Amino acid sequence: MKDFVLEACVDSVESALAAVKGGANRLELCSNLVIGGTTPSQWLYEEIRKESDIRIHALIRPRFGDFCYTDHEFEIIRNEVRMFRKLGAEGVVIGILCPDGTLNMEEMEKLMEDAGDMSVTLHRAFDVCRNPYETFEQAKRLGISTILTSGQKNSCVAGKELLRELVAMEKGEITVQIGSGVDAAAIRELQPYTGAHAFHMTGKVVLESSMQYRKEGVNMGLPSLSEFEIFRTDAEKIREARKVLEEL
Repeated sequence: MKDFVLEACVDSVESALAAVKGGANRLELCSNLVIGGTTPSQWLYEEIRKESDIRIHALIRPRFGDFCYTDHEFEIIRNEVRMFRKLGAEGVVIGILCPDGTLNMEEMEKLMEDAGDMSVTLHRAFDVCRNPYETFEQAKRLGISTILTSGQKNSCVAGKELLRELVAMEKGEITVQIGSGVDAAAIRELQPYTGAHAFHMTGKVVLESSMQYRKEGVNMGLPSLSEFEIFRTDAEKIREARKVLEEL
């Protein structure tokens, strides 16, 4: 396959550079991937820009949790979209739902104006919306470029039936980007089945902390997570996925 998108989701400079080395052709830049990703800092973006000219789409998500935001949170989201536009990011990754599970068209329209000529991806708020078919058509009407989705399941392989339906609905107007559990094996299974040409992955490995002294019994975050494990993108996992896409 010649024309494909292999997007790496990263939350550090080290992961970004590993993704570039492995052959990703786009980054979704986040912070805090361990909780599904939140908005990255300006300085993280700029540090990566010093090292690479790869296309960067910034996730705009002010907090962990649902996608129904307060007025204050919405203002933060708007300002962050404008900030990344000013910084020169090629795209933003956004999504806002109403309490009833529908896409918040009023707020999304404002964000589309704020985004200007940037590419816009509707993130996995899509995967928890009430009606994926209705939301898909609304995204088209908004002028959204891409929908990142696992087919409303925890993993893309489990959601493959809906993913195939959605790809058939693209009609050259929008791109379905498959995410959640994507690796070389998942691409090998899903690309021929769905016809998708855009994939999103972390290529994550767990590294041991360089700390030699390790204080026990003190946790800075979720008790289930070790303070001495670091998640990083592995260049080889990205390379394996790209090889599959090139061979299909």
